[in-house]
Amino acid sequence: MRARRPPGRHRRAEAAEGQRATYREVIAIKEFRALWYGQGLSLLGDQLAQVALAVLVYDRTRSPLATAAVYALTYLPSIVGGPLLAGLADRFARRGVMLVCDLLRFALVAGMALPVMPFWGLCVLVFLVVLLSAPFSAARAALLPEVLDGDAYVIGSALQNMTNQAGQMLGFAAGGAVIATMGPYRALAIDAATFLGSALILASGVRRRPAPGRDDGSRPSMWNMTRAGARLVFGSRKLRTLVLFAWLCGFYVLPEGIAAPYAARLAADGPLPVAVVTGLLMAAMPAGTVLGAFLFSRFVAPARRLRFMGLLAMLSCAPLVVTALRPPLAVVLAAWVLSGIGGAYQLAANAAFVQAVPAERRGQAFGIVQSGLMAAQGLGILVGGFAAERLGPEPVVALSGVAGLICAAVLAMIWAESRGGDRTAQVRAEATA
Repeated sequence: MRARRPPGRHRRAEAAEGQRATYREVIAIKEFRALWYGQGLSLLGDQLAQVALAVLVYDRTRSPLATAAVYALTYLPSIVGGPLLAGLADRFARRGVMLVCDLLRFALVAGMALPVMPFWGLCVLVFLVVLLSAPFSAARAALLPEVLDGDAYVIGSALQNMTNQAGQMLGFAAGGAVIATMGPYRALAIDAATFLGSALILASGVRRRPAPGRDDGSRPSMWNMTRAGARLVFGSRKLRTLVLFAWLCGFYVLPEGIAAPYAARLAADGPLPVAVVTGLLMAAMPAGTVLGAFLFSRFVAPARRLRFMGLLAMLSCAPLVVTALRPPLAVVLAAWVLSGIGGAYQLAANAAFVQAVPAERRGQAFGIVQSGLMAAQGLGILVGGFAAERLGPEPVVALSGVAGLICAAVLAMIWAESRGGDRTAQVRAEATA
């Protein structure tokens, strides 16, 4: 007997395996639009807040170290608390988790917007705001496969990824001008309002669903759920390989962390000022990511995406090697855009990960992956900055590309072997059926 379609699910969300979905079909789904609009609204506010915090902290302390420390707080909570709090998305209704997180972040950021808030209080609020992003992101990531099926999920993920990258480019580009016009406190107030707006969109556009159920009806502790999630993710060779593919980004995001000193080298030989070159470098990879996500999701058939995943992963790192030759700005930008295009392999890895994880444990699994992503990016940027002071930015970027290319090649071979084993097992099962 054919399973009944859950109520409220748009018929076109159920793209069968091998059938290509379209952006128009996905955007037509009301629940996806709510998740998408809420993401875009919060992202816009967050970009303003990042610039506002940098300006605010430096104005108060006149200390580059204090400014960098507050920026580091945007990584630490997700690494430390992410795996534990992400389990909330598997214990409670995911829509409810997202709403509570948005409302709490609205209150916390509103407190940051008060001029009387002391510096230590500002740091505490920043930590708590970022900490709440872990259960929110895990709930949204686990909810998306319930809204979109098959290739529609890949298209929806591509839209969210492109929105994220485009929002970063536009936010950083316009953030300075906005802060100069309205001041950091008003910008933080706008960020607080975006969380409230996101909560309203989710409440009106996403239907209620019960909490993910377990077969035995039990509700284990958060610590037990975290350990079980780690065993699930790292106990399976397939999931472990997909997670390592995701964490490969630590190699190809490293150049963004040393874009300023790299720009200083390039600007010395060209007519553009350092600030302009820095902006171009930082925008190159996100631009490539947007382009790659669109091309990969729109023109590559679902059945072929997993085949290209290893090659694209190598492409995300290989172009960085050219920086060892100290090329001019145009060549560097082209190489970084090409690297961003290669990063589209994350769409295939994400879709394969979703299919392999049980629905009732997706929140915890996504939380572990997200925490590792933050750690990989933060560690990569930290190591890159340390090495660039001693070797210079060009060789560090090139070495990052070489190391990433080697790791990507190894993962591609492991992935090819695991897929070959899956096909062999499937043939044997069909032969004995």
